[in-house]
Amino acid sequence: MAHSDPNGPDSSGAGSSMPVAPQYQPQPVAAASVERPSTVTRAVQLMYVGAALSLLGIVVTWATKSQLSDQIEASSPTLTPDQVESAVTISLWAGIVVGLVAVGLWLWMAAANGAGKSWARVVATVLGALSVLSTLFSLTSGTGVTIAMQLLSLVLAVAILVLLWRPASSAYYQARSAQRV
Repeated sequence: MAHSDPNGPDSSGAGSSMPVAPQYQPQPVAAASVERPSTVTRAVQLMYVGAALSLLGIVVTWATKSQLSDQIEASSPTLTPDQVESAVTISLWAGIVVGLVAVGLWLWMAAANGAGKSWARVVATVLGALSVLSTLFSLTSGTGVTIAMQLLSLVLAVAILVLLWRPASSAYYQARSAQRV
């Protein structure tokens, strides 16, 4: 009786088993072999500035509490003082939640884009475009300080998007994606 080799036909030559192709074993590539370009480094630094700006936004929201109260009273003159105070409290807490979510998104995008994750560049682009649109629609409301912060946020978002889509950045994301394959 002929002995059958699991990787090929049996030694008798009359084997019925098919040869098995060798399994592909990817070779690990050192993550440090692709250097992050200055365009991505600068974009990541600006994302950290965005996180700090979001924290500052929380502080500004609380510091301008009386102006917020005045705006609510002016826009809804039929509200009682208690209702105005409730609206101010809700607005302040909403500002805290939105601000902290924004800080988290900035930090997450900074880390993921710094690591060269292609999906992060796409997510950052979508978030940046939404930020630009949101800022353009909200420029007519707010105080001088909040309008200045909105304009700074707008410039920041545009600068980050430009940096993330520069040719050197694109080459970095492509190289990092190729390493993961």
